Amino acid sequence: MTDQTWNPLLRDQLAWHWTNQLRDRLDGLTDDEYFWEPAPGCWSVRPRGTGAAPVQAGSGAMTIDFAMPEPDPPPFTTIAWRLGHVIVGVLVVRNAAHFGRAPTDYQSFEYAATAAAALAQLDTEYATWLAGVDSLGETGLARPCGEAEGPYAELPLAALVLHINRELIHHLAEVGLLRDLHLHTHQQTRREAS
Repeated sequence: MTDQTWNPLLRDQLAWHWTNQLRDRLDGLTDDEYFWEPAPGCWSVRPRGTGAAPVQAGSGAMTIDFAMPEPDPPPFTTIAWRLGHVIVGVLVVRNAAHFGRAPTDYQSFEYAATAAAALAQLDTEYATWLAGVDSLGETGLARPCGEAEGPYAELPLAALVLHINRELIHHLAEVGLLRDLHLHTHQQTRREAS
């Protein structure tokens, strides 16, 4: 099978999960779910100056909690934090490094103050990523990632695409699970109150 085109296969792997398992699970995400802290000391996205972590990043009214090095064990994170990580750490940074997006990082990004705004950011960055991967064609997938990917600079861009696919599938599945937990936890609380 020497005539195989890998670019559509790599894009379709993510696009299939996005369409059939991930994005629909985010529809109707409420602000209550977005900011819900299911465990003490959660890291989240929050109004500037109200963080639980030693460091907060972000250029707008909202910041994201973090610390370097990450504590051991790492803190539990909210849906807001997980979406912030996916939007910035997984997509924005790579879209800027490889597909012409304006440079942004955890420190300079304007985090969403609502679930709806976060989902709009996610949709925009996902579309940019998928179009960028498409633009690579077959030749671009074989090209080295370059210095933007640090110790992985010599790996082909195909390896980065596979990594981003895994990150999106993994973290957005966690968000789906947190939504399920929120629903079932709050249903039980409502039943106990009646």
